[in-house]
Amino acid sequence: MNVELLKKAHEKVPSIPVLVNLISKREKQLINGEKPLIRPLSSDEDKVDTALREVAEGMLIAEIDFDAIQRAEDAKHRWAKHAAQRSIFDE
Repeated sequence: MNVELLKKAHEKVPSIPVLVNLISKREKQLINGEKPLIRPLSSDEDKVDTALREVAEGMLIAEIDFDAIQRAEDAKHRWAKHAAQRSIFDE
């Protein structure tokens, strides 16, 4: 993995967990035969480096569904509130 490409990709996607997931998913797609969004530098360029270059050059982006995140947080709070209530089986 090219560290310089990683730094450039990290500038585009500052969240490390999102970047790791994005690169991992894209690498799998490339391994499974999807065409790269950019021209590979060589025929044997590492798929991770190709994915990193796609992100670094702005060809691949991550979308974050903030509504889904909020719904998950709301559900977590509802569950915590529900779990804090006493059960009819408590003595």
